[in-house]
Amino acid sequence: MATVLLAEDERSLAFVVADELAKAGYTVYTVHDGETALAHFEACQPDLVILDWMLPQLDGLTVLRKLRERSGVPILMLTARDDEIDRVVGLEVGADDYVTKPFSLRELVARVHALLRRSELARAAAAGDAAPPKHVIQRGGVSLDPETYTVTVDGQTVDLTRTEFALLHLLMRNPGRVFNRAYLLDTIWGERYVEGDRSVDNAVLRLRKKLRAPGDAIETVWGVGYRWRREET
Repeated sequence: MATVLLAEDERSLAFVVADELAKAGYTVYTVHDGETALAHFEACQPDLVILDWMLPQLDGLTVLRKLRERSGVPILMLTARDDEIDRVVGLEVGADDYVTKPFSLRELVARVHALLRRSELARAAAAGDAAPPKHVIQRGGVSLDPETYTVTVDGQTVDLTRTEFALLHLLMRNPGRVFNRAYLLDTIWGERYVEGDRSVDNAVLRLRKKLRAPGDAIETVWGVGYRWRREET
């Protein structure tokens, strides 16, 4: 049973939303100001946060920033501010979805369900990526052995850092799958992506250089990220 932290200062609306979420099977914790929202987040560790923009004491945008400093929990902004610039700011600061008032309760519950499902799938994928199988992978002239942490190109050993090895391993065992920079930074480096961070790009450049010609199999998907070229059959 997933838990939802609802931060909404309009108490009558908060009651209606909490009741609808409870009917949908969620455990709901309701607060009415920004400071209490932060305190309850630490106490109950919710699976999702619904956050009103216009909260007393600390506004929703400030709460959003503080939550993003400590957690990647899905956050849905719930607000009467429907200007495009407000939506853009909320999403850029770290909101995962944005619902403006007035809204349909059925749609809100559907969005909550979709966010939680997406989060669950992402965690499952990340867990699988973080704990990969231990068999030797051979693609083109590259051979990678995760047991011995060795990589060879056309039979010659290539020296890689642990980060480069982990990145190569992830790409090679998922040929054709595109990984965006934020996902790679979170999975390989354990860090949250910040716009302009070149860590992933620089690591890919080093890998290509060290792998020589076979490194061309690491393809750039412009505007998205990187993948290992799917082999033709």
